[in-house]
Amino acid sequence: MRVVAGEFGGRPLNAVPGTLTRPTTDKVKEAMFSMIGPYFNGGRGLDLFAGSGGLGIEAVSRGMSEVVLVDHQYQAIKTIRANVAVTKAPDRFQIIKADAEAILPKLAAMQAPFDLVLLDPPYAKQKIVAELSRMAQLDLLTDGAIVVAETDQQADLPDQFGGFTQTHHKDYGITDVMVYRYVKATGEEA
Repeated sequence: MRVVAGEFGGRPLNAVPGTLTRPTTDKVKEAMFSMIGPYFNGGRGLDLFAGSGGLGIEAVSRGMSEVVLVDHQYQAIKTIRANVAVTKAPDRFQIIKADAEAILPKLAAMQAPFDLVLLDPPYAKQKIVAELSRMAQLDLLTDGAIVVAETDQQADLPDQFGGFTQTHHKDYGITDVMVYRYVKATGEEA
């Protein structure tokens, strides 16, 4: 596992020990970022089920100004810290050990909205539509925010819901990658 491209391209990344996380392969990671960029000119990102932190680190490597990495497992947080250290740019990352659902209201209270959200939840606990709807309700997303969701093929996510419109959908064996663009409803603050 490595950073695929950008400022930190080629640097090796550690996987979280054990079987509780499923790292995104370099091939799928490259395809994801090709769909949404592949490079950014600043912005803030949220990697909500960060695991090793590889997706968030890739986003910063490709030009995001900063990324918040959230995971609830101790081993994942330990791995994220080690992987962020490889970048030699720790000030561009915020690492939070917390449950994904519980952290959303706290992020809304203490953070500016996000331009990019990376969602790779455990396949057995996919609640992507509910989580994105909650983020929109909490005003955690900028108008035009991009959301990348990595799921298994049983997720069957809708093409459109609550301000989110699917712009890309690719199948990689057991993994599906969907990209959504969020547009705030008329009357909401931008």
